[in-house]
Formats: sequence, structure tokens, C-alpha cells
Amino acid sequence: MELRDIEIFLTLSEELHFGRTAERLHVSQARVSQAVRKQERRIGVELFDRTSRSVRLTPVGRRLREDLQQVQDLLHAALARAEAAGIGSGRTLRLGLFGHAGHELRTLLDAYATRHPGAEVSFAEINGVDAFTSLRAGDNDVNVLWLPVSEPDLTVGPTVLTGGRVLAVSSEHPLAARGVASLEDLADNRVADLGPDAPEYWVAAMVPTHTPLGRRIPRGPIARTFHELLSLVATGQCVHPLGEIAARYNSPPGITFLPMPDAPALQWALVWRSTADNPAIRALATLATETGPIRL
Repeated sequence: MELRDIEIFLTLSEELHFGRTAERLHVSQARVSQAVRKQERRIGVELFDRTSRSVRLTPVGRRLREDLQQVQDLLHAALARAEAAGIGSGRTLRLGLFGHAGHELRTLLDAYATRHPGAEVSFAEINGVDAFTSLRAGDNDVNVLWLPVSEPDLTVGPTVLTGGRVLAVSSEHPLAARGVASLEDLADNRVADLGPDAPEYWVAAMVPTHTPLGRRIPRGPIARTFHELLSLVATGQCVHPLGEIAARYNSPPGITFLPMPDAPALQWALVWRSTADNPAIRALATLATETGPIRL
């Protein structure tokens, strides 16, 4: 009995519906029927009682389900042990982060180290100017990026961080005295231009091109790094919206971070090159799914 036929049989014995089984396994309904008939011919008895209204396991089918479920469980356990051994075999998972995001991900990374003893993670700083090249070049295995990411060659995994936004302004800016900012305030100021290397839709998710009322938000001058951006803000050449994590870990003189209560929350997810999928990436993504996003 082939592994695919075992999967089809066990799924059908759970769903008791040929259509749902086919949909769940992404195969045709004819493929499901073919697999069942093949095994019934081999065994010499029916495994399912089938009518136009219902599908039920026969006594032989129920016994076969119990036996094959044990086989499948043992197989999955063996593969999981082998995968865990491979994750901790000395290859380092290279993780790209903005600024101090690694501090916020300690719970996730500690859990990863506990589940996979011997597995190592290294860190590389990325910025909003060009956050995708390090993935495509293979310099990083996974980057933590704000959403949305809609790149055909990249896989978007689970969300790991969520949080609000702040507006970085010069401490001498009139908004600093107000203590709060809104998206409409952006139209009355200039925001930094992150250059042409990052996709416009992705930059606009952090730095919109228009306010909710439709007013255009002026851009410029160009900032190639986070610290260049802070220098431009401190000298009053622009203001700039950022994730609130920037305010938590940075307190440069001459800059005030203002909460933006009307700005939608940011979500940050694991992103990796689709062709570079490996056990360490899958293990981190699985764990992130289990633990859920961390609220900043």
C-alpha cells in the first residue's frame, strides 16, 4: 500500500465524504475513489459501505484504520526525530531583523532553542531601504518584515509581532508639544524617501502616500539607513512614521516619538525565499504558529 493511498484512506475514514477528502488532499474525487477500489480489490472485501447519502467504514475498514493510523503515527514521529536532529546538527539559522526586534522575540527564540537543542540562530540587521535582497541572495534564511509582503518568490509565514505606530519628529517641531500625531498631520510635513529599491506597496504600508482624507504626503529627502533617517528627523528636514518598537529602544537627543492612535496596527511576519525552505525554517515557523504573535 503506497503512502499516498494510506493518506487517502485515513482521511476518508475521518471525513466519510469523498468530496471533502479530495478537497482536503488537493486531489480529484476520482483519485480518492481509485485508491479505495484498489485496496478493496487487493484485500478482497469492502472497506466502506457507500450509498448516495452516506459513507461508513465496514468492520474490516475500522480495523485497517486502527492499524494504519499506528503506522502513520510512527512514520511521522520518525521523520520528526530525524528533522530535529538535522536542525541541531550545526547549521545556523540566519535571521534578519529591524533594530531591536530580537529583544522582543526572545520568548520565541528561547522556545526554539529549548525544542531543538544544539540549534543556533544568528542575527543580521536589515532596513526598510532594501529588506528583500538579503533573502534573495541567501545571506539570510528568514527576515522579520512588516506586512503585507506580496513577492512571488517569497513565502510569508506566521505573524510574530504586532504593535502600533509612532511619528518621529524633531523635539522642536510644533507637533512635539502636542504629544500626539495623526495620519492627517503627515500631509503638512515631509516624510523620508526610502529610495527605489524597496517595493512601493511595501513602503506605503509603513509610510502612506496619501492621508485618509486623500491629501498627498510629500516625500524627501532620501534616507538609506535608519540612522540617516533619525539624523534627518533631528535636524527638522522631515518627520517619519515608525513602528512603536523604535520608540521603545531608541531615545536619541533632539527627537520625540509621538503615538499615532488613528494609524492601523503593524504586523510583522516571518518571510523566507520559497526555494530555500529547510527544516530549521519550518521548525521556527511551526513554533511561531503555536505560540502566536507577540504584542509590543
